Order: sequence, then C-alpha cells, then structure tokens
Amino acid sequence: MSATLSSAVSSQAAQLMRGARRIVVKVGSSLVTNEGRGLDEAAIGQWCRQLAVLARDGREVIMVSSGAIAEGMKRLGWTTRPSELHELQAAAAVGQMGLAQMYESKLRENGLGSAQVLLTHADLADRERYLNARSTLITLLAHQVLPVINENDTVVNDEIKFGDNDTLGALVANLVEADVLVILTDQKGLYTADPRKDPSATFVHEAAAGDPALEAMAGGAGSSLGKGGMITKILAAKRAAGSGASTVIAWGREPDALLRLFQGEAIGTLLIAPTQKSQARKRWMADHLQLRGAVTVDEGAAARLRADGKSLLPIGMVAVEGEFSRGEVIAVRDAAGAEVARGLANYASAEARLLCRKPSTEIEKLLGYVAEPEMIHRDNLVVTR
Repeated sequence: MSATLSSAVSSQAAQLMRGARRIVVKVGSSLVTNEGRGLDEAAIGQWCRQLAVLARDGREVIMVSSGAIAEGMKRLGWTTRPSELHELQAAAAVGQMGLAQMYESKLRENGLGSAQVLLTHADLADRERYLNARSTLITLLAHQVLPVINENDTVVNDEIKFGDNDTLGALVANLVEADVLVILTDQKGLYTADPRKDPSATFVHEAAAGDPALEAMAGGAGSSLGKGGMITKILAAKRAAGSGASTVIAWGREPDALLRLFQGEAIGTLLIAPTQKSQARKRWMADHLQLRGAVTVDEGAAARLRADGKSLLPIGMVAVEGEFSRGEVIAVRDAAGAEVARGLANYASAEARLLCRKPSTEIEKLLGYVAEPEMIHRDNLVVTR
C-alpha cells in the first residue's frame, strides 16, 4: 500500500471537514432515481434536510445532481437507456422538470431557497461565460439560495459534454473554490481492489488526492443508468485538488452522512488535496476537457517546460494540429504525443505552422507583425505532466 494511503482518518482530516465552509455535494443517478425506479422522494428529502442544517450552520452548499435522463426514461416508459443523442436529449428534457420540482419542493420544506443551473462544457471553456457562471453561483450563495446544478443534456453533444457528473462536480468545486467536494454514490468508498473479486482488498479511509496508486485501484465502468464508476471519482478528486478542494467518496444512503462528515466523523474515503492551490487562470486552462488544437515540441522544449514551466518559443515547435485562433487554449505535446502543458496561444494555427522551428527574431518577416515573441507565455501556461 502506498505511503500516502491510510486505514484510519487523521485528526487533521477531521479538522479539515469541520472547518469546511464552502461545499459541493454531487449525487449520482442510481441514488437519485432509486436504481431507475423513479425519483426517490424520501432520499432526496433526507439530503435536502441535511443541506439545510449545514446552511444554517453558516456553510455554503451547492448540489450537483444527476438523474434527469433516468427520470425522463421512466416518465417516457423506456426500460433501457437509448443510444441515440436526440432520444437522450428528449429524456433529459422530460426528466429535468421533475428533478427540479423535487429539489425545489424538498429544499423549501426545509426553509431553503433553490435555483436551477444547467451547464455545458462550453460554458466553462469560454473565459467570459466561466466568470459569469462563477459570479452567478457566488451571488446565489450570498443570498442563501442553494444552486442545484446538472449538465444541460437537452442541448449537449459529445464535443461539449462533461462526460459524467463526477467531472462536473469537480469543475464546479474549482469554479467556486470550494473547500470540499462530496461525491455520494452507491458504494462505501474506495478499496485497494475490487472486494467482490479480491478477498484481501482493504478499505481506503484516507489518501492524497492525485496519488497514482488510486487510479490503479479504481477500475470498472459505471452502472447502466449513468456513466462513471470509481475511476471517474478518483479523477474528479484529482481535478478538484487543483483548487485546493479535498474530496470525500461516501455511500449516499448512510444515515445523516453529510452531517456526520462535517462534524469530523470518518465516513467513506477522504482524498486530501495538497495545500498549494494553482492560480485561478491556470486552473481554468487545466480544466478544459476539449481543446481546439495542439503543438508538438522537440525534446529540448518539452524538458524545459517540464522542469520549470518556461515560455514556449516557436523554435521549439515541430508540428501544429487542429485549427485554433489567437487566445484559445491549446495543448503542448512531446514527440510521443503525451501532453506536457497547455496554454493560451499567441498565434492562430495557420500562423503557428509558419513559425515552427523559427527563431522569434523572424516572426515579423514571416507574418508581417509581432504579437509576442513566444507562442505561449509562461504566465498563460500550465504544466500538466
């Protein structure tokens, strides 16, 4: 077992949970819809009651809830998840009505106002829309209104899809700079191996978010109702750690799980974020799920980027992929195709192709102007591996 894993939760971890002020809670489709049988009113009511208690305790809480497609399938009489995009979008449109109504009703019963927020990756990939979404959520929290967030499945396609609500939960945690992300699921947490196949598997109570050993432990696909599985939760915790948010993976039907967690009780698996937070602008770049293009760099440029995150100069570029404009986020890859970094391009793709292997002193001669001497300035670059 990795040295960063623990079979018991430390007092420091308990203190972290008790001190958390801004919290994102994500709950999956199988829990919200009681394994697809329809919205579980009792369970949603229990979560909303706990959220209200946390809010009265001075904490700011955001709910990220799956379940729209599963609820829509039930209302439409479909027993299997459709594969056609237009049918999934239709199910989401039908189900989202019931999902929003249920949360609004249960939160109101507990004295909390609610707001529905539907997001796509395009909302968070565009810098202005990203800042607008952040401002809206922060304003709702300031007015003691609990945002209920879901992916906007009625308009989303594969090019702008988050992929799963574990990822969405992590992106929201980064967006609002949450202290803790809680992922409520149908499993107790993370084991060192699949306990159904390996009797020697042990439960992981505490670990460091981003530890590579965690990804090796968490395999397998999600249920037929949703997309995901334990691996998406481990990757979500790694992503959320970029803004300093620790993550808890816990069983959603554990009695008063949320209240007990934030009283410092050891429930589920706690994945602790490193204390250092990345800069907000660089975190936004790192959180892009789809990129317009990429540049491939030589071995020397890749080494310099990995070592100290220096600016990327045109002379280190050997190839350009895709079509992108100045100011868009692009990937920087090594000769093997592995992503080294990403950042804001100072030149469009057509211009970048002309600049490959050329010194910065030749930019004006090649393009007729000079925007910047670098392809990506170090202030607009984040190293990813």
